[in-house]
Amino acid sequence: MTLLAGLLEAFFTERLRRQRGASPHTVAAYRDTFRLLLRFVQLRLGKPPSVLLLAEIDAPLVGAFLEHLEKERGNGARTRNARLAAIHSFFRFVALEEPAHSAVCQRVLAIPTKRTTRRLVTSLTRAESEALLAAPDRTTWLGRRDHALLFVCLQTGLRVSELIGLRCRDIVLTTGAYVRCLGKGRKERHTPLTRDAVATLRPWLLERAGDPDAPAFPTRRRTALSCDALERLVTKYAGAASVGCATLRGKRVSPHVLRHTTAVALLQAGNDRTVIALWLGHESIETTQIYLDADLATKERALARTAPLRAGAGRFHASDSLLTFLNGL
Repeated sequence: MTLLAGLLEAFFTERLRRQRGASPHTVAAYRDTFRLLLRFVQLRLGKPPSVLLLAEIDAPLVGAFLEHLEKERGNGARTRNARLAAIHSFFRFVALEEPAHSAVCQRVLAIPTKRTTRRLVTSLTRAESEALLAAPDRTTWLGRRDHALLFVCLQTGLRVSELIGLRCRDIVLTTGAYVRCLGKGRKERHTPLTRDAVATLRPWLLERAGDPDAPAFPTRRRTALSCDALERLVTKYAGAASVGCATLRGKRVSPHVLRHTTAVALLQAGNDRTVIALWLGHESIETTQIYLDADLATKERALARTAPLRAGAGRFHASDSLLTFLNGL
């Protein structure tokens, strides 16, 4: 009669934080998964989470939860797979801590991830990027902050977590200016800044006049922006920019789309995949393959180098009366 509560607490405190040293982003993602799961189980079984038994969280219940995510919450397959990965991690831990429940764990661990369709990445053209940068009202403090933030986002291609985690001391504007960030896998990297970026950031940091450890792009209350706030900020300015840039209308623009825009711009400038992977902080250069797939201009240049096929127009004529009949149906 093993309670779920004790194992779940040990999973977060012992396994994730002490043994694995998981990042706050990983802990938060796993936490959100189990909050959703426990609420679903409470509605399904009518029992509060604190008295749930481990044996009650079986494979059929987990499967029903995953179906609930897709059908009722409207989550995509990728989100479903991310939630399942957190549940799998927990049950691998439980299999070692409670061998008596190995059968339950194995059935949950046998739930497969769902295959997803890999769509082409969305990026902005040069005109769309310039329209987005022109959208903030730079006569206001918030407008100047947002303009500098969008400029850094488009020029460096930082991830959302890297952007909101930037501190004043992370932006170095001396000779060889660069932005320092702690990226995925806790790897520190330096991304160089152009002269235009330096010209934008220098007056902003002087106006910001914050402590070196303070957020570089804070809220009105001088706290760090949240992921949701950055998402809303980009969406708002994309909507404003679409008034003067028709191609932005109907295009979903997010902070990650700006990261893709940086990558595609680097690719179109003739940079090798290894350089793009280094710039974006990718673990493998294979990750940059998505930008080759999405870059239509590169494919058009390749097509222009090939000789056109000379195929004459023609029509099939059946050689038999029965085939003629079937062909005419």
